[in-house]
Amino acid sequence: MSKRIVIALGGNALGNTPQEQMEAVRLTADSIVDLLEEGYEIAIAHGNGPQVGMINLAFEAAVNTPASTPAMPFPECGAMSQGYIGYHLQNAIINEMRARKISQDVVTVVTEVQVDSKDPAFADPTKPVGSFYSKEEAESLTAERGYIMKEDAGRGYRRVVPSPKPIRIVGIKAIRSILDSGHVVIAGGGGGIPVVEDENRHLTGVAAVIDKDFTSELLAESLDADAFIILTAVEKVAIRFGKPDQQWLSDLTLVQAQEHIANGEFAKGSMLPKVEAAIKYAQSKPGRRALITSLEKAREALAGNTGTWISN
Repeated sequence: MSKRIVIALGGNALGNTPQEQMEAVRLTADSIVDLLEEGYEIAIAHGNGPQVGMINLAFEAAVNTPASTPAMPFPECGAMSQGYIGYHLQNAIINEMRARKISQDVVTVVTEVQVDSKDPAFADPTKPVGSFYSKEEAESLTAERGYIMKEDAGRGYRRVVPSPKPIRIVGIKAIRSILDSGHVVIAGGGGGIPVVEDENRHLTGVAAVIDKDFTSELLAESLDADAFIILTAVEKVAIRFGKPDQQWLSDLTLVQAQEHIANGEFAKGSMLPKVEAAIKYAQSKPGRRALITSLEKAREALAGNTGTWISN
C-alpha cells in the first residue's frame, strides 16, 4: 500500500516574482517527482507571503491610478495567490512527470480554511501586510477602509491583520477523493483563505493570514497521512543555531521538542512554527511522525538518512 504524505513547502521552494517562481518550481518538481517514483501519495501545501503581498500592493497602487481600480479585499488576494502559485507548481510537476513517463495528474484546489471568529488573534492583529505609509496616510487608510495600522520598527506604518489558528479544511472530502484516485493535489496554499461561519452556517472570508505550517498540519491530520513533512532551507533542526556550539538534531521526542521551545531555541518567525506544527501532528494520533528537512534532502530523509524526525 502506498504511503500518504503531506508536504509543506517553505518559501525557498518558490521565488519572489513570477519569473523567479517559474524557475524555482522546476527544481521543486524534481524532488516531488522523485518521491512519486518512490510510491508515495502526495498532497502539497505551500506559503504565499511574497506573492500575496505583491498582489495586495499592486491593487493598492492601482486604486490611485486614473483607472480607479477598486481595492481588492485581502481574502481575494489570497485566492489569487493560491491560483497562480498552484498553476506554476502543477505545471512544473506535470512536465517533470511527462519527462519520466508518469501518468498521474496534478490538480490545485483553491482552499478555504475555517477559523474561529472568537480566536484571540482577532483582538490583537500582528501580521504586517502591504507597504509602508506615513502617519497621515495610515490615519487616512484607517478612516477610509477600516485598516488597522501599526508602526513598524521606525520604518513607517503598515497594515496588520490577525493570524488565527485553522480549525477545519473546507472541501476536505474533495481533496481526499483526488488522493484516493491516485493523483497529486495542491491544497491549503498560503495557509488557505480564512473564513468564519455565522449562525446560519454561511462562510465569509476575513482579512487574516493563517500560518502555512499549521494549515499543512491540519491537512495532514484530516487526510490521515502516514507522515507530515515540512520542507525548509535547512537539512535538520538545530539548537543554539548559528553559535559555535550549534547542534543538529536527528530525532526528537515530544518532551525534548517542548523543552527546546521553552528554552527559546527556535526563532519565532522561522523554525518555531514548524516545530510547533510538527509537535501537534505527532500528538494527534499514536504512531504519527513529522519530519523537518530541506527540499533537496527529502527523499534521503524519508529513507531515514537525514532530517529531523519528531515523534511521540
